[in-house]
Amino acid sequence: MIQLLIKLFIKDKDNVSAPEVRQAYGILSGTVGICFNLLLFAGKFLAGTISRSIAITADAFNNLSDAGSSVITLIGFRMAGQKPDPDHPFGHGRIEYLSGLFVSIAILIMAFELLKSSISKIFQPEPVLWNPIILLILTGSIFIKCYMYFYNKSIGRKLDSPAIHATAADSLSDTLSTSVVLIATLVSHFTKVQIDGYCGVAVGLFILYTGYSTAKDTISPLLGQAPDPAFVSQIEQIVLSHSGIIGLHDLIVHNYGPGRIMISLHAEVPADGDILVLHDMIDNIEHELRNKLSCNAVIHMDPVCTHDGETAQLKETICGFLLSIDASLSLHDFRLVKGPTHTNLIFDLVIPYKFRYTDTEVMNLLNERINSLEGQYFAVVDIDKKYS
Repeated sequence: MIQLLIKLFIKDKDNVSAPEVRQAYGILSGTVGICFNLLLFAGKFLAGTISRSIAITADAFNNLSDAGSSVITLIGFRMAGQKPDPDHPFGHGRIEYLSGLFVSIAILIMAFELLKSSISKIFQPEPVLWNPIILLILTGSIFIKCYMYFYNKSIGRKLDSPAIHATAADSLSDTLSTSVVLIATLVSHFTKVQIDGYCGVAVGLFILYTGYSTAKDTISPLLGQAPDPAFVSQIEQIVLSHSGIIGLHDLIVHNYGPGRIMISLHAEVPADGDILVLHDMIDNIEHELRNKLSCNAVIHMDPVCTHDGETAQLKETICGFLLSIDASLSLHDFRLVKGPTHTNLIFDLVIPYKFRYTDTEVMNLLNERINSLEGQYFAVVDIDKKYS
């Protein structure tokens, strides 16, 4: 059904990097979610009332909260699809992440409420009444939630959307929780053993974990997480495919929401090259990145001496020193400035986050090795971090 709705209501459905297409997917997912969850709430609330089961009633209100979450998702995608304006020149794409976070918060709240009610039911158990309608409602609910999980997972993978991934995870948790509720109802009916409250606690703990996981996934892009290594590799392949580029560094990916990515990087070019030709090449690379990866790029040219044997030899030596300290260390922008009494070795040193040595300890180890060289050399180093 969902594929039919996609074909009917989403034009250019494969162009998922376009904000208006993402908005259409989000609205469709949210609308279908609202309809299904309201239907499930009504059915389970009826079943819970008939059976006097706290687990079934709690599961019903879990579906009601899911309907509210779908409303949040729908509003989030609607707002995220707004065009850039003077106050938000990079658009409103991060609202999609916020909507995913709100869904996660709703999941956590429901988990706490379910745990509280279930613990109360453990200490004050009540018999669960049986009715064939209950079996029918719970079984049908499991199948519907399975379907919702698969279509949300499919759309979430297609869009790489944290909000829809959160909705899919919530549907999966509902499938498990309703299955546990069904088991508790059957056990109570056939054995007279009251495990309703315990099953409610188990469901609540699972929902709690789901809420925590989805919240973590939606907070990370808001805080500025590292870019996808595959995306970084694509950027590097495009830039380095141009013969005039010697290397690149200081690649930073700025994520303003899905389909709204800006990147900046330093491209190393021959110092003796024609500046106009090199500038034209850089323009072409920026256009290629925009066309192939749907991102805006700003590239800074770094001139590199390619025919100075002494510079090349010293750079190789310093790289060897870094390798002897740790293979994860690297440098860029290496150059020499000679004076009457000594020669400055100027470069940027890239030290990973959470490195086993402090920046000062690394510099002390490096200076020890530089001091062992013949001649008077002095290291002028800027400590750099890798952002991608």
